Amino acid sequence: MSTAAPELPDTAHPSRSFRRAMRDLGVALLVACALALIAMFVTVGTAHAQARGELRIGYQKSASLFVLQKAQGSLEKKLAPLGFGVKWVEFPAGPQLMEGLNVGAVDVGYVGEAPPIFAQAAGAKFVYIGFDPAAPRAEAILVPKDSPIRSVADLKGRKVALNKGSNVHYLLVRQLEKNGLTPADITPVYLAPADARAAFQSGNVDAWAIWEPFQSAAEKATDAVVLADGTPGVVNNYQYYLAERGFATRNPQVIDALFEDSVTQGIWLKKNLHQAAEQIAPLQGLPVDVVEQALGRYEFNVKPITPAVAADQQRIADTFFQLKLIPKAIKVSDDILTIKP
Repeated sequence: MSTAAPELPDTAHPSRSFRRAMRDLGVALLVACALALIAMFVTVGTAHAQARGELRIGYQKSASLFVLQKAQGSLEKKLAPLGFGVKWVEFPAGPQLMEGLNVGAVDVGYVGEAPPIFAQAAGAKFVYIGFDPAAPRAEAILVPKDSPIRSVADLKGRKVALNKGSNVHYLLVRQLEKNGLTPADITPVYLAPADARAAFQSGNVDAWAIWEPFQSAAEKATDAVVLADGTPGVVNNYQYYLAERGFATRNPQVIDALFEDSVTQGIWLKKNLHQAAEQIAPLQGLPVDVVEQALGRYEFNVKPITPAVAADQQRIADTFFQLKLIPKAIKVSDDILTIKP
């Protein structure tokens, strides 16, 4: 009876042990190479993503030029050669947009005169980088079509709806002053635009101080009458480009490109009001004729802040402080950064 030879351990067969070790080493090397390649691609992809810049723009639906630029993608094309993309961040109103700038959620924003004054008084971090020309007809005090009120002087003892601390607050103060009245001579009713329009149409207020495009919407829908606006020389009603200071100082070429595109698109808009209104109206949820009229009351030609414009903004800030609308006096020039477009 034969007995099978016992199976020897690998150590008893050096060549077999060597081959198995080399095979295991080869598998390990392949796995290591694969992992290294994956890591390399991930690293390269991440570095590429980080190298690509992004301009985050805070805007409101009422900011018609930004709405147009966003719809046409013109700014994206302008910034592409600089390696920058664009992210559009919508805000319901100026104060929320200013908070977005303050906390670093956006890099650039576009608002009227009042929000930056309140933001600066609250210690927010931002700088003025540009302004659009005066648009005194783009805000007004409205009265119903059958109102007995015929002049601002007739507002004495009347209820006037307005958004507290907004551009039209300053318009109202200046118009009252021009006509020998003070804010104490009227009863202000502080309401947001939608609520103010409801109060205006129901007769719960006698007049309404409001800006575009709500102004044109009320005129078209209710035959409201413009009692007074910012002309002649009562208010300028500038619109401002604002930025996070660090972004603006690090990326002047991006700000230049933004200004160049805004000027180009603004010129096209003013020369093609109806066509621009047709593009903007559905995005704002308003009739084309309302948007067209509102656009006609604005100017779009961004420029760096001038001493005269800064002085005008300072007058508004001083007025708001005197009315105790802001908690402390501010110096507007502290937050102005000159960027050449």
